[in-house]
Amino acid sequence: MKLKSFATNRTLLTFDDGTEVFFSYQTPVAGYSKELGYIKTKSWYSSTTTRHINRYLNEYCDVPNPEQIPSVDQSQITNLVPIPVRY
Repeated sequence: MKLKSFATNRTLLTFDDGTEVFFSYQTPVAGYSKELGYIKTKSWYSSTTTRHINRYLNEYCDVPNPEQIPSVDQSQITNLVPIPVRY
């Protein structure tokens, strides 16, 4: 697992299987998985968070048109982060 901070309030969490979760402030708002491809939340948080999402998709992921990326329920973004199981 890797944690990369792009700038203030923009962070990317990457897992060993290639799954990515992009955070704006402390909220997961976009990401990538082999099953879903690139996705972004359909929840609206702020114009700044929207800019963060578009910059992640356009600059880091080289997605030419972030508007064409599927918008999904926030729960799908949150579920990209595996929850540890304790025994």
